[in-house]
Amino acid sequence: MSANSFDARSTLRVGDESYEIFKLDKVEGSARLPYSLKVLLENLLRTEDGANITADHIRAIGGWDSQAQPSQEIQFTPARVIMQDFTGVPCVVDLATMREAVKELGGDPKKINPLAPAELVIDHSVIADKFGTKDAFGQNVELEYGRNKERYQFLRWGQTAFDEFKVVPPGTGIVHQVNIEHLARTVMVRNGQAYPDTLVGTDSHTTMVNGLGVLGWGVGGIEAEAAMLGQPVSMLIPRVVGFKLTGELKPGTTATDLVLTITEMLRKHGVVGKFVEFYGEGVAATSLANRATIGNMSPEFGSTAAIFPIDDETLNYLRLTGRDAQQVALVEAYAKEQGLWLDPKAEPDFSEKLELDLATVVPSIAGPKRPQDRIVLANAAQQFAQDVRNYVSDDEEAGKESFPASDSPATSNGVPSKPTTVTAPDGSTYEIDHGAVTVAAITSCTNTSNPYVMVAAALVAKKAVEKGLTRKPWVKTTLAPGSKVVTDYFDKAGLTPYLDKVGFNLVGYGCTTCIGNSGPLPEEVSKAVNDNDLAVTSVLSGNRNFEGRINPDVKMNYLASPPLVVAYAIAGSMKVDITKDALGTDQDGKPVFLADIWPTEAEVNDVVANAIGEDMFNKSYQDVFAGDAQWQALPIPTGNTFEWDSESTYVRKPPYFEGMTMETTPVEDITGARVLAKLGDSVTTDHISPAGAIKADTPAGKYLTEHGIERRDFNSYGSRRGNHEVMIRGTFANIRLRNQIAPGTEGGYTRDFTQDGGPVSFIYDASQNYQAAGTPLAILAGKEYGSGSSRDWAAKGTALLGVKAVIAESYERIHRSNLIGMGVLPLQFPEGQNAETLGLTGEEAFSFTGVTELNNGTTPRTVKVTTDTGVEFDAVVRIDTPGEADYYRNGGILQYVLRSLIRS
Repeated sequence: MSANSFDARSTLRVGDESYEIFKLDKVEGSARLPYSLKVLLENLLRTEDGANITADHIRAIGGWDSQAQPSQEIQFTPARVIMQDFTGVPCVVDLATMREAVKELGGDPKKINPLAPAELVIDHSVIADKFGTKDAFGQNVELEYGRNKERYQFLRWGQTAFDEFKVVPPGTGIVHQVNIEHLARTVMVRNGQAYPDTLVGTDSHTTMVNGLGVLGWGVGGIEAEAAMLGQPVSMLIPRVVGFKLTGELKPGTTATDLVLTITEMLRKHGVVGKFVEFYGEGVAATSLANRATIGNMSPEFGSTAAIFPIDDETLNYLRLTGRDAQQVALVEAYAKEQGLWLDPKAEPDFSEKLELDLATVVPSIAGPKRPQDRIVLANAAQQFAQDVRNYVSDDEEAGKESFPASDSPATSNGVPSKPTTVTAPDGSTYEIDHGAVTVAAITSCTNTSNPYVMVAAALVAKKAVEKGLTRKPWVKTTLAPGSKVVTDYFDKAGLTPYLDKVGFNLVGYGCTTCIGNSGPLPEEVSKAVNDNDLAVTSVLSGNRNFEGRINPDVKMNYLASPPLVVAYAIAGSMKVDITKDALGTDQDGKPVFLADIWPTEAEVNDVVANAIGEDMFNKSYQDVFAGDAQWQALPIPTGNTFEWDSESTYVRKPPYFEGMTMETTPVEDITGARVLAKLGDSVTTDHISPAGAIKADTPAGKYLTEHGIERRDFNSYGSRRGNHEVMIRGTFANIRLRNQIAPGTEGGYTRDFTQDGGPVSFIYDASQNYQAAGTPLAILAGKEYGSGSSRDWAAKGTALLGVKAVIAESYERIHRSNLIGMGVLPLQFPEGQNAETLGLTGEEAFSFTGVTELNNGTTPRTVKVTTDTGVEFDAVVRIDTPGEADYYRNGGILQYVLRSLIRS
């Protein structure tokens, strides 16, 4: 029960139903607040308990100073938690382990139980092994179940063992699309109360639901577990960036072009740790699908959330997707009653403001390794010619002019070139070169939820087929929609046969290529690429294109809209300027250009209007948690605690709570630490904890081989996240990681200074030697450390390798918080300084003093860092809230929650 200090409790009547609500206008200053802060204000009014959440916290939001730097901590209680299986499996593993730990410490295991709805969508496990055939989907599903049987049985156990925990089985769709199409409530109803739907998710792209007016963001799995167990999310009241939209998109531009433009603008502006909120008359002209596409990319521009208010467009989408009439009426009545309804002319109080005229957006792609590196489509071939020089050998670059130009349009003079002949299984031959598009994937939540860009892609395929065009033979083409609704409307519109003819056959309903599950390239292509060290490319309709993420054979990755993915599959090379070069020739030998096969806005809108209806959503989601016969046939273990299988290579009991007592151990200074890795800028969680393929000659590959697993059954790091033994060995194992203390290496290597001369060693092997010697470890890093996915294993693996502190120039929000959640100290170099300016090589021994001040209940602003070579500086302590300090003092967030639950 709320303390209701502001007399905000009231009743809202909608039709025949009455709901208890907490009125925002009872708090002085609430009317001028941005939409997102109004949602937080309601959260505090409803959960005010006089202890953790007080009247002063509520007043702090009401009196928010838009220009002040964040300093006021609040406790946000999300209404629900959403997960995908890569991050969800370790969550359930941790909860199962916590049940045992509670029992061992004398508590009730059933206390470890979600207190709010927790929903998990299995979408990250399907791999696009098979492609280009009508039975690719069925074959990939069979392979998925074969590889993941242990994990799926474990999740089915979790669904029976934990209350309020539901699982959407494989082959249904991508978590974020399932969320906006079915799971999101927009306004939550629970125990007679109506309140804004809010959530945290174990995937950074949880923000897609922001397009539906739902406030939520990605957190690490460890934070999500705490939220499930009733622990509020500790946060500072953020700065809110107002992003004004005006005008309308011009014909020929897509939502993808728009979101890449916004990503570039906001990355340049700097929005890490801030909320972004869209407002203005251009919002009303932005479809819900386009809003969701923009919200989805919030992690790419770095913000915590990127939200749109509720309006008629929201209600229309809720109706289209099968929400019942009472729910839609409630959303409208609640939003208008609470001042959460969009006023296109309003100018709320924002911390900072940006503006974009939608009419200025032009066709774009992004790459070759970061989502914010937007390239105007007309400049793409020219930019590739410049960027490819970073991916070829020096001697090849020096002699680029001497290479003969191929007759193929994929090659142009003045660009590094290594024409390579490939023999296909049928005996035919073709030639590939640097820039060859070897993966063209319509994939990922960002765009596959958007019917306008998906229909545009299918119409490009239709027009291409009618002109006699198809994909180039070296291109692996895949279609992985975000839900079954997509294939339903393709079928109804008669577009599926055209996609099939261009090679975009259905491969699965899941994340696939964007998460690294692109599957292997055809053997002959892979061999040609690796034997000749070709810098080949992927083009995908995703949100992530980081190094080493998409496919181990592919060096350069580009984000593009679905229709451009089809176009590049036909062109076959990034060297082709698809805005003016011919993509191929028609049946009469005449050149065919992109303009010849690009659909008009009217054509796209006509298909969307006539092929998509509420009945499709009702059919797809009528029994969404039941699963198919394969899912239902999986045997379910029973009992409140899980029976661990000592032979399992997928699900093992982690060591986080071994030796834990009810009393905390005092925090200690760190002395004699050695550097495990010295890293540059923009090191992502993919670099730290890769999700893709496991190489046989790595520590993780060797572990699996020693446990009797054949190479073909290694699966991926993402699918093995329930086994800490694999994941520790995979930490810092990304094939593109460059550790500066082991120059000349690429991958999971370091130097091991427990041995004479510090020989090069696998990072895992070195860490085992350091831990055996009792030597603590540290990481040195540059700017934006830990950007990308909300991958808790990037912090879990770091901690289990023995790393006690990280010193970076700056952090992405989620990873910094995850490090604290695992008991690792995040530090920041002094402003304007870094490892290079301080003369640090990574070969030094480090000591960190002043950490013990945390034992006094306060957080030091800085700690003293000294090295055995005489370098000395004050590092900024990035424990940003009192709640985070509590987690660190307890050795981690799970230990804190466990002790709190037992004491309660």
